[in-house]
Amino acid sequence: MSIVLGVNAYHGDSAACVVVNGKLVAAAEEERFRRLKHWAGFPSEARARLSDVSVMALNSDPRVGRRERIAYLLKRRPSLAYVVRQVRTRLKRQSLQSVVNEAFPGETFRGTIQRVEHHVAHLASAYYLSPWDEAVAVSVDGFGDFASAAWGPARRNRIEVEGRVPFPHSLGIFYETMTQYLGFPNYGDEYKVMGLAPYGKPRFVDQLADVVRTLPNGAFELNLDYFRHTTQPVTFAWNGGEPTKSGLMYTPALEALLGPARGPKEPLDDRHRDLARSIQATYERVFFHLLNKLHGQYRMDHLVLAGGCGFNSVANGKVTIQSPFKHVYVQSAAGDAGGAVGAALQAHYLQSTETTHEHVRHAYLGPSFSNEEIAALLDREADKIADAGCTVQRVDQLPSLYERTARAIAAGRVVGWFQGRMEWGPRALGNRSILGDPRRPDMKDILNLKIKRRESFRPFAPSVLREHVKDWFELDDDVPFMMKVFQIREAKRPQIPAVTHVDGSGRLQTVYRDTNERYYDLIKVFHQMTGVPMVLNTSFNENEPVVCKPSEALDCFLRTKMDLLVLGDWLVERADGASDTPRPPKETAS
Repeated sequence: MSIVLGVNAYHGDSAACVVVNGKLVAAAEEERFRRLKHWAGFPSEARARLSDVSVMALNSDPRVGRRERIAYLLKRRPSLAYVVRQVRTRLKRQSLQSVVNEAFPGETFRGTIQRVEHHVAHLASAYYLSPWDEAVAVSVDGFGDFASAAWGPARRNRIEVEGRVPFPHSLGIFYETMTQYLGFPNYGDEYKVMGLAPYGKPRFVDQLADVVRTLPNGAFELNLDYFRHTTQPVTFAWNGGEPTKSGLMYTPALEALLGPARGPKEPLDDRHRDLARSIQATYERVFFHLLNKLHGQYRMDHLVLAGGCGFNSVANGKVTIQSPFKHVYVQSAAGDAGGAVGAALQAHYLQSTETTHEHVRHAYLGPSFSNEEIAALLDREADKIADAGCTVQRVDQLPSLYERTARAIAAGRVVGWFQGRMEWGPRALGNRSILGDPRRPDMKDILNLKIKRRESFRPFAPSVLREHVKDWFELDDDVPFMMKVFQIREAKRPQIPAVTHVDGSGRLQTVYRDTNERYYDLIKVFHQMTGVPMVLNTSFNENEPVVCKPSEALDCFLRTKMDLLVLGDWLVERADGASDTPRPPKETAS
C-alpha cells in the first residue's frame, strides 16, 4: 500500500492530505484545528500517523529557478532586507526533516521527502481530481518557486509545463496590491473586492491598462513603476499563526494614477466601487487573453484551473462565455492549501503506470463526529444550553429531521447545520453551514448583523438541487464547490432576493444526493414546501475559521442569535422569539 502525505507548509492556508494508492481519502486545513484564519506554519494537526507514511510530498521546491533568481538579483539589485528575507524563507523550507522531527516528537518517519514545484502541484491538484484524461492545465496565483503562473497540456496522467510567468510579474500580486490600495489589508481579502465590484462602473480600466499588460504569447507583465515587491520587503509572518502583512505593496505612482488610497476604516464611496469593478474587469481582460491563446495553441475543450486566482468565481463562471473552452473544473481548495493535494498526487503518479485517475466530485474529506460524541457534548453543556433558553431533542427519523429543519428555514429562522465530514477548502458545502430562506429580502441583513458581522456588500450563496439549475440560472453546469458565479434568470430573481447579487448573479453550489444525501434531502423537502429548490448557504462561523468540531458549532450557536442548531440527529432550539429574528408575514410563511 502506498500512503502519501501531502503538505502545504510555511505559507498561508497550511494544510495536509492523505493519498492512498492514488486516491484522496482525507484533507484538512490547519486553521480548522488551530482556530486562526489562514494559519501558516507546519500542519502538525492536519496529518496522518508518520509511521504509516511512505512519502511526504511538499508543494514547494527551493531548487527550482536558481539561475533565474541569480539573474534577477544581479539585474534588479533589490534591498538587503529583501534578500535576507528570501534566504531565510528558503532555508526554512529546505529544513523540512528537522521540522518534522520537532513537530512530532517520539514519532518516526522512515519514508522519503519529495518536493514538487509549487505550480506543478497546483496543476496536479486540478488535473488529477478532474473528470478528464485530457485537458489544458493552468495555474495562476501570487508567487511560488519564482513564478506566478504556469500552464501546459495534461494527458494520460502526465502534465507538461510549457509556459510560465516568472517573478516579478504576477496577476495575483496585481489583485492583492489593488486590494490593499482599496483599504482591505488582511491576507486573503481579495474576495471582498470581487464582492464589491458589481456595485461600481468600470471607469478606471484605461488607467489600469498601464498597470498590467498582456503579451502576444498570452502571458502578462506588470508595470513595476506601480509596485514595491521587487525592491522592498512586504513582510508576512509565516511562523505558526495567522499571516500578517506589513508594508505597502504599491508605490506613490499608483496614487498619482488613481487618486488617494482608501484607509481600512474609511467609508466606501462610488469611486471605491468603481475601482473595484475596474480591478475585476482588468483581471478578466488579462485572464481571458491567456485562456484564448492557450485554447488556440492546444485545441482542447477542457480546462482545469488552480492557484489562488482559481477562487475568482466571477471569472470562472464566464470561461465558457469569454473563451472557446467548453468545460472548466476548479477543485474545492484551488489555492495554496490545495497544493498539498497536488504534491501528493504528483508524487504518486510519477511512480505509477496508471493512465486514468479518479474524478473527485465532493469535498467531504475532513473529520466527522458520531451522534454519541454529540450526545456527550450536549450532556456536558446542558446547564449552559438551558441558561440560553434552548431545548435539546434527538430526532431518530430522518424525514422528521428534514421536515422540522426545512419548516424552520421557511419560517424565516436561521439554522446551523452540522453533519458528516468537514469540507475541504474554504467553502461551506452543506456539512458546516448556516442556512436561511433565499426568498426573504431581509435575510442577508439578518445574517450580516446578527451572526456573520461582515461587510453588507458581500453576497450569500444558493445551494441548488442539481436538476433544477437550468430552470433558475442562465448556464447549466456542475458547480459542486461553489467556484463559479452564474447569472440568475431574470424572471426568477424576485423570488430569491437573499441570494441574488446586485448584478443579478449568484455564486451557486450544485447539490447531489449521491455525494451528500442529508443536505440534498433537506433541500428537497424545502422545495416541496416552498417551490424553491435551494437554500441560502453560508459558512458556519463568526469571523473565525469554519467550525470543525461539534463543540465549536455549539459555542458559535450560543454566542450568536441563530434559532436552531442541527448537530447530526440532535436539535438544539431557542424558544420562539428568543433570538429576535423578525418573522415573515403570515402569507409568506410555510
